[in-house]
Amino acid sequence: MLLWVSLLVLAPVSGQFATEPKPVISLHPLWTTFFQGETVMLTCNTFHFHAPEKIKLYRWYLEEEIQSETPGNTHEVRETGKYKCQAQDSPPSDAVHLLFSSANLILQAPPYVFEKESVVLRCQAKANTELNGMTLYKHGEVLGVPKKTSEFRIYQAGLKDNGEYRCTGLKKDSETISSNAVKIEVQELFPSPVLKASSTQPTEEGTLTLTCETQLSSQRPDVQLQFRFFRDYTSPWSYWRSSPELQIFTIQREDSGSYRCEAQTVTPRLQKKSQQLQINVQSIVADVRLYSRPELVFEGKELVLICSVSGVPAPITVSFFKKRPWRKDTKIVTSSETEFKIPTVESSHAGEYYCAAGKNHRSFPSQTLTISVRVPVSRPVLTLRAPRAQAVVGDVVELHCEVQKGSPPIRYQFYHKNVTLGSSTSLSGQGESFNLSLTAEHSGNYSCEADNDLGPQCSEAVTLSITGMTGSRSGSVATSVTGGLLSLVGLAAVALLFYCRFTRKAGGRSTLDSSRNHSASDLHEPTYYNVPGWIELQPVYSNVNPKEGDIVYSEVQSVKRENRHAGAVASAPELLNDKDACVIYSQVKVASAPAPKPQLLDSSTPHR
Repeated sequence: MLLWVSLLVLAPVSGQFATEPKPVISLHPLWTTFFQGETVMLTCNTFHFHAPEKIKLYRWYLEEEIQSETPGNTHEVRETGKYKCQAQDSPPSDAVHLLFSSANLILQAPPYVFEKESVVLRCQAKANTELNGMTLYKHGEVLGVPKKTSEFRIYQAGLKDNGEYRCTGLKKDSETISSNAVKIEVQELFPSPVLKASSTQPTEEGTLTLTCETQLSSQRPDVQLQFRFFRDYTSPWSYWRSSPELQIFTIQREDSGSYRCEAQTVTPRLQKKSQQLQINVQSIVADVRLYSRPELVFEGKELVLICSVSGVPAPITVSFFKKRPWRKDTKIVTSSETEFKIPTVESSHAGEYYCAAGKNHRSFPSQTLTISVRVPVSRPVLTLRAPRAQAVVGDVVELHCEVQKGSPPIRYQFYHKNVTLGSSTSLSGQGESFNLSLTAEHSGNYSCEADNDLGPQCSEAVTLSITGMTGSRSGSVATSVTGGLLSLVGLAAVALLFYCRFTRKAGGRSTLDSSRNHSASDLHEPTYYNVPGWIELQPVYSNVNPKEGDIVYSEVQSVKRENRHAGAVASAPELLNDKDACVIYSQVKVASAPAPKPQLLDSSTPHR
């Protein structure tokens, strides 16, 4: 049974059993020559994977003809000829030549003779034939004369014992009779092994597999083989082993050298050596790279990091790291897998990553891979900045559009009544502005759009109403945006407007002059947002269409300002006498009930 195990181990290596192996015929008794009338039992031996219960019949051949078919693997024969057997669909066995002789003297020998075995040759006379002595010949020369037995024995047969054998016997009447000739061919029990390696130039830290390849004869199923391996005439593995394979784990550069192996039988002891095989262990040249799938990473999508490893012999472990500036890198995961998945990417996943292949306490890192998470833009906020509380024709208004989040570059577009005013691209991701010199046609809704190719977002609309002006700012007179309702404006408001006008002429510069002190203008520069909480603080830029019976009136206010020198709040006369302090605008309101009379507010009157 041990033979079959060895054959199965070696068959894939040697390739002899690429097809199904042949059965083997054994004899009982173990001779090839018999007297006529005697019978011989033949047994058809198959390999163990041919389970007997699965074989329906055995086919027996005499010469090339089918002699019989039997349900069992044994068959009795008594005719001279060459016999073969076949089990199920296996190929036929090798032939066994049997001789049934009518002579008075026969020489009997086993069908197979292998090296190092003891061989018995028997010179046998018929039952009614008496002999006084026997002589064994090889190639016509006397080999031996047995005294008390008819058997001749060859110990540890070898190639020297090949040849043709015959025996003679001396009858009582001094007649010499001769036997049949028997040809002896000593066969190899197994050929000299051949040492093979999984690689003759293995990489350090890898595993090297050595195979001492040979094959036992299928005629000797009871013989057991043993193996051992040597390097540079020394043997770190000097003990005999039943396996023809040797695995050297974690091979190092110093393991380079000349290797050979030996195979031997236990009984009889027969040793054979292989030729030498040179093994040169190579240094590791690791190629570890990190990729991402996809290359463009989007927030909310899946990200797969792929660690490509070559040059490092398996088995390996793969670790993924995220770099941390000024701190120890964070190890994300270590496994035998070369992929790491982030199911839902967040902006916090942006950064530098690398992977490392680990092999026996050594690590081979990749170059870093920068992951930039592309974030769609949020809804932008549009802000309008004007130089005064009530924008007038000729003013320059700044439109500023900005998003709270979004990956740069971000392209901003500005719209007036859904008509494009212009566009600008922010490479840093911050907001962009657009300056507009106002004309009477610029009243209406404004909006902006932000886009970074991940989906555009549009802001809420901001409404801007513009008050017309005369040819020069120094002579500007604010006109109502309510569609010509000045006839309903109170006399006090008109008087106060003219008062400010004449005060400007007397003092020199208008309070609406664009060249006024910058610090003072900052206190009156309005900002218009599309944020609902801030709208209540804006002047109302809208046209009023009063219903019949409604009251339209003008409310005139003076706005307090800190004194430039002392920081105190000036009184109303001081404001009116200060050429830079009078900021007056008209606000038209519609009410459903009679309104109080318009009045001029001084510094003691609370602001609305």
